[in-house]
Amino acid sequence: MIRSRRERGFIASPWLAPEPQARLFPFSASRRLRRTFNVPGMKLRALLASSLVLLAPAVFAAETKPAAPAKAAAAQRHPLRGVVTSVLADKSALMVKHEEIPGVMRAMTMMFKVDAATLKTVKQGDAITGLMSRGPDGWLLEAVKVAPAPGKK
Repeated sequence: MIRSRRERGFIASPWLAPEPQARLFPFSASRRLRRTFNVPGMKLRALLASSLVLLAPAVFAAETKPAAPAKAAAAQRHPLRGVVTSVLADKSALMVKHEEIPGVMRAMTMMFKVDAATLKTVKQGDAITGLMSRGPDGWLLEAVKVAPAPGKK
């Protein structure tokens, strides 16, 4: 049987080159690693595969650990001082323009969920103090007390 020039390996153009054989590591880094560390190809592949198997549990364990501090941070309460800009009775919430809470957030106006008793006692324009925390359905304001206005004593 007579084979063509292409079948014998004579390639006139790089576009006519046969497809390279599939390799376990198709990138050229494995060739560089073999040259650098003088490790035969199969040993290098076995070394890389075993290191992946050994490191996989450590990676997954590292991903699951940060969830615990996040829950602890969610349960934290921070003191808040601000002025009620509006009472949202239909949402059982207050819009409060509060001061900066160091290490947590800048001064801003935001909505806080409150209990029914607080909704009845607080009105627009009141200066308030309370404890802010993050709940599953948004920001909560607890232990709300009406504070005297800065100009009044």
